[in-house]
Amino acid sequence: MIGAYPGSFNPPTRAHLAIAEAAREAFGLSRVDLVVSRRALDKEHVDRPLFEHRLDVLHQVASSRPWLGVTVTDAQLLVDMTGGYDVLIVGADKYHQLFDTRYYGGSDAARDEAVARLPRLAVAPRPPLEVPDELVLVVDPRHATASSTAARRGAAELMVREASRFDRRTGAWTDPARYERWLAGGEQGRPRRGGPGPRPPGGDGHQPEVEPD
Repeated sequence: MIGAYPGSFNPPTRAHLAIAEAAREAFGLSRVDLVVSRRALDKEHVDRPLFEHRLDVLHQVASSRPWLGVTVTDAQLLVDMTGGYDVLIVGADKYHQLFDTRYYGGSDAARDEAVARLPRLAVAPRPPLEVPDELVLVVDPRHATASSTAARRGAAELMVREASRFDRRTGAWTDPARYERWLAGGEQGRPRRGGPGPRPPGGDGHQPEVEPD
């Protein structure tokens, strides 16, 4: 069985990993794919850090975890991302989004048809949002309030180590001005720590790997 965990992972956090691991254990999943849309719903304006850098960090995260994969899609609706998957893993906020008719042209019928096509659901709790008991994943409560937003605002300890390492080197999430300088090449000469990672486009010919849809 394979699970799909859609998200922007901007940046990927320890909570994201805990949720993926909880789903893997709860459903006996052989793999969990982090499914990333090139134009995430309600986040179409996000262009920093560059998509290729965010994706490269995710590949680093997955490279040390054989059960974790990364998939890129052009789809925006969760129902369009989950074909062929056995379990859809979402946070409580995304769970409620599934039933919001504004994402289905205001049509109750379109929403109901889409929801009917979803695979089995596994929902990570996020108080105070309510979720049916039978869908709730058991996740360490310490992760319930962790968010990528908080990480971007300076709580770098919430990031997974691969994201934290890239952020320390470039400012990708916590220091946008430094990241822009890095993109422009202003910090390329500084010593790199923590092993290989994303580089500015054209900096050394490296092109981050992108998996096919």
